[in-house]
Amino acid sequence: MRIGVPKEIKNHEYRVGLTPDSVHEMTAHGHGVFVETNAGAGIGASDADYEACGAKILQTAAEVFETAEMIVKVKEPQAVERAMLRPHHILFTYLHLAPDAEQTADLVNSGATCIAYETVTDAQGGLPLLVPMSQVAGRLSVLAGANSLEKINGGSGTLIGGVPGVEPAKVVVIGGGVVGSHAITMALGLGADVTVLDRNTHVLADLAQTFGSGLKTVYSTKSALEKHVLAADIVVGAVLVAGAAAPKLVTAEMVSNMKPGSVLVDVAIDQGGCFETSKATTHSDPTYIVDEVVHYCVANMPGAVPRTSAYALNNVTLPFALALAGKGAKQALLDDPHFLPGLNVHQGKITCEAVATALGYDYVDPASALEGSAASKAA
Repeated sequence: MRIGVPKEIKNHEYRVGLTPDSVHEMTAHGHGVFVETNAGAGIGASDADYEACGAKILQTAAEVFETAEMIVKVKEPQAVERAMLRPHHILFTYLHLAPDAEQTADLVNSGATCIAYETVTDAQGGLPLLVPMSQVAGRLSVLAGANSLEKINGGSGTLIGGVPGVEPAKVVVIGGGVVGSHAITMALGLGADVTVLDRNTHVLADLAQTFGSGLKTVYSTKSALEKHVLAADIVVGAVLVAGAAAPKLVTAEMVSNMKPGSVLVDVAIDQGGCFETSKATTHSDPTYIVDEVVHYCVANMPGAVPRTSAYALNNVTLPFALALAGKGAKQALLDDPHFLPGLNVHQGKITCEAVATALGYDYVDPASALEGSAASKAA
């Protein structure tokens, strides 16, 4: 199969869909890989590095899209990229469609087969292609929050870990999953006073056992959430509903009653955000202030550390990309019941129920959509 790797063009996105190591695996399996020039510059990989692994360098994204059968990216395709998608294309990347009606409509109209990293599952019910970026984002969220607390950035001027004789910052983490647990790791490591809220008592028990008495675990009710948010210096929104828009857990009224100079870090912003006052920001302009509360809502947080992020992402996506290239999309997806939920759009049909529900589309079962396309071709 011909595999294309365009350079990422989202604001300050430095990751790349395939690292040179992954390209080497692809070419060793007999696939052709076409990489846009400088696509790997953000991770320190030169065009020569890619050529040494068997890739061919193309000068423009348009050439990559025109040449490739499968496009491997990191972030959702931007409008100019979506315009280059054709019905024969397989698109394999993060999509986050539920809060993004414009992107969804373009992908539907393209006729392409679009597979989202974030809805691929595993035998334990987890989201294995989201995990490494959630780990990175969780750790970055606390660093971003600590930086935003500085007075020059609009914060209260509180040092996250305090010093002897002065209390540390209070960090509240909403959601004890992968993002939350890594935020807790970082916050405790920096000496903060850390509380986590979750509605799953098993999750809270596991976190208590992992982190010990240094972590406060609280069952999340509306009153408990409000109490701890209003007392916080940093609130990390770490909730996720697979494929769906994030619930708005922190209301605008709660934000208006928070301490001046406190910070909200919304890691759920890719799925629409879990704070009512959230709106997506960029690495070049990461924060804004509402009611004297700093909001950090960067939609591609792991892009800030592309070397770590790109290699961590490729570690988990490569086996699936190899399956797609080796078997084709239909067979690769039907052969693996955990890969199949990754199919979000196929030949103009929405095949992810959460996306269909969020945006008002008819839902088509992914297996039925794939079998239907085969039947249509046979007819």
